[in-house]
Amino acid sequence: MRLTAALLCAALLLGAADSFTYPTVKIPNRASTALDLGIVITGGANGVGYAYADEFLSRGHSVVICDVADLEAPLSSLKAKHPNGEVYGTKCDVSSASDVESLGSFAVSNLGTIHHWINNAGVNGGRRSLMDVPPSQVELVVKVNLLGILLCTQTAMKIMSSQPSVTGHIYNTVGSGVKGGGTPGYACYGATKRGLPQLTDSLRKEIEEGVQGYPKKEMKGEVKVHSLSPGMVFTKLLLEDSTKELRKFPFGVLAAQPEEVASDLVPKILSSNPNGNSIEFLGTDKILRKFFERFVLQKKSEYIDDEGNVIRFPGEEYNEDGVRALY
Repeated sequence: MRLTAALLCAALLLGAADSFTYPTVKIPNRASTALDLGIVITGGANGVGYAYADEFLSRGHSVVICDVADLEAPLSSLKAKHPNGEVYGTKCDVSSASDVESLGSFAVSNLGTIHHWINNAGVNGGRRSLMDVPPSQVELVVKVNLLGILLCTQTAMKIMSSQPSVTGHIYNTVGSGVKGGGTPGYACYGATKRGLPQLTDSLRKEIEEGVQGYPKKEMKGEVKVHSLSPGMVFTKLLLEDSTKELRKFPFGVLAAQPEEVASDLVPKILSSNPNGNSIEFLGTDKILRKFFERFVLQKKSEYIDDEGNVIRFPGEEYNEDGVRALY
């Protein structure tokens, strides 16, 4: 009976909370690749964006991060961890067309060639009924999560299409609501994520087929657009305004640390990916395995206790919401 309930919950999560954006910390086996690739990551000051940068640098690639937050601390941390690596940072509001244009110029200036552009920046606007969300927060969520991705994708496509004989990849981060399930408390967030697969599919067809009635655009370089699903990640985006019940389930069963997500997704990003495909951390097999471990084997969470509190490990720093500092 318990297993049946777990499987039903898994099915619901696949449709409604498939990737909520959304100790074992890192997988140590990281061989650097022969080719030094240029990587751009928005929202790279904290959370999974910072973890992506760390993972790419560990593999010998050059990285540009941007954020609205101050970048002095994350850049210092990344440079200390990777003294021979190349990492650069610039402040950028992804909802500002001029900021994104400047980000593109900054990235080209420092990296030369951009191979992977990860649209990771995102906000959830707080967990509350839509009727209680201030209009300014509604605007913020839509501007960052949707307008920001449109502007960044447009800039990345222009740069990549002008890079002779280079294949560039753009990754748009999806989250809870992407498959159409309800996201009560996060209506704005879910609505912005629901539109991203449509964007990816539209761009795939524009690239491959062109736009009817217009000449097909000639590109010096190849451009591919993808969806990226990090799943539930123990970051501010997940834990802020959360309840003990949510932390016990589903967070305590399905959520992972930023480093774990990055070590899983970065190799997938670096693999040869067909245009328009989706790359995910929390796939069906992983969800079912986690449910089996929790509800059949009775395995407890490493990160959430039986009362729904974040387990705070000695030597680590946490904020009031239980978010662990990465540096």
